[in-house]
Amino acid sequence: MFPKPIEKTSPITQRMYKIALPVALIIWLLPLIAVALTSIRSAGDLNSGNYWGWPTSFNLIENYTAVFTNSPIAKYILNSFKVTIPTVIGAITLSAMTGYALAVYRFKSNLIIFFMFVAGNFVPFQILMVPVRDLTLQLGVYNTTTGLVLFHVAFQTGFCTLFMRNFIKALPFELIEAARAEGVNEFQIFWYVVLPLMKPALAALAVLVFTFIWNDYFWATVLTQGANSQPVTAGLYTLNGQWVSAWHLVSAGSIVAAMPPVIMFFLMQKHFISGLTFGAIK
Repeated sequence: MFPKPIEKTSPITQRMYKIALPVALIIWLLPLIAVALTSIRSAGDLNSGNYWGWPTSFNLIENYTAVFTNSPIAKYILNSFKVTIPTVIGAITLSAMTGYALAVYRFKSNLIIFFMFVAGNFVPFQILMVPVRDLTLQLGVYNTTTGLVLFHVAFQTGFCTLFMRNFIKALPFELIEAARAEGVNEFQIFWYVVLPLMKPALAALAVLVFTFIWNDYFWATVLTQGANSQPVTAGLYTLNGQWVSAWHLVSAGSIVAAMPPVIMFFLMQKHFISGLTFGAIK
């Protein structure tokens, strides 16, 4: 049923694996390498068609300094934090409570409600573009970070609830029964018994949601416009000139914009891996 470990395969298969693995890794990293190299090229290199060759000059400091001086990218990054951090807090808070309710309490519509949360994840978000935009206009939150936060919390709660419900299902139910036998009320059981055990899942989910929201481009362009509310993913286009495309600056800005989720992942790496693998081995 499960794939055979590579160590137990034939020698020919192991050789093919050792050859294919670095090739696949290089192909996967090729776009990232191209962006990194472009971010330190000069505009003359790009204008002359030197996209993949060795840069004639390394403009590391000049390009990355120009990113902050030629565009309000600091404002865009601040907007991204204003959208991402409240979304992570809101989605995780709601999903922790809904996941607990769906995992612990047994009532008639339990599965129906759970399937509704799951089904929301399969709706193509492109078909919601017009109604969601009209809704934000009616509510007066169009082109605001508040509107983006409300929208992302609503959409991310479905996935987060699925994650949390399955995680709580794997916890020993005897702990909850023992707490109830001691006369502990339901909120205290959730706060003092279940929530501390959910820390690995909360950390893993925080990294995932942070990455999803920070890298969002579609809704950032649909629901916002201008430096007052747009996140950094939508604001990178301002690094391009009106008549000439400054891809070296756009690449440098992309590297800068990608740093926060990368840093967060490495800071939360231990908890992220333990949260994803919890329950895999008894």
